Amino acid sequence: MQQQGYNLSRLKILVVEDNKNMRVMIRAMLEAFGVKNIRECENTKDAWERILEFGPDIMILDWMLTPEDGIAFAKRLRTAEDSPNRFLPIVMLTGYTETRHVMVARDAGINEYLVKPVSGQALYGRIIMAIEHPRPFVRAKGYFGPDRRRHRKKDYDGPERRKPDDKDKDD
Repeated sequence: MQQQGYNLSRLKILVVEDNKNMRVMIRAMLEAFGVKNIRECENTKDAWERILEFGPDIMILDWMLTPEDGIAFAKRLRTAEDSPNRFLPIVMLTGYTETRHVMVARDAGINEYLVKPVSGQALYGRIIMAIEHPRPFVRAKGYFGPDRRRHRKKDYDGPERRKPDDKDKDD
């Protein structure tokens, strides 16, 4: 199922999903794409350790997890001083389809959003999007993560609008 000439064999992907059947299905899809380096875990406690030891390039993260949900985990990964990788691209995998959930995920620092049931084409598309179109990370009041403005049709022109000559004072 390798498409568009991409060789994903060296890509390292961590799948964090509490449902074993879903993990098996996601693994099968990833293997069909040519991914050889896949690790799985079923909770956020183990996910933190796997990020440290495995060093994934992309994480596929379920929303409904324990001991914290995927949203809280993503926020912690983005902001904790001891974070193993604040910049790790995260594909959120969830059954939530409402726009408000997409916004919550976006505001937690999620890079891509994928709704269950998931197709191979959709999963592949999110992985390629994370690789081909990585969003720059920004630091704003109460937020650190990928730029949330990707899908805006009109540029923001409010009082906190960054100007082209502004320097990022947080770096």
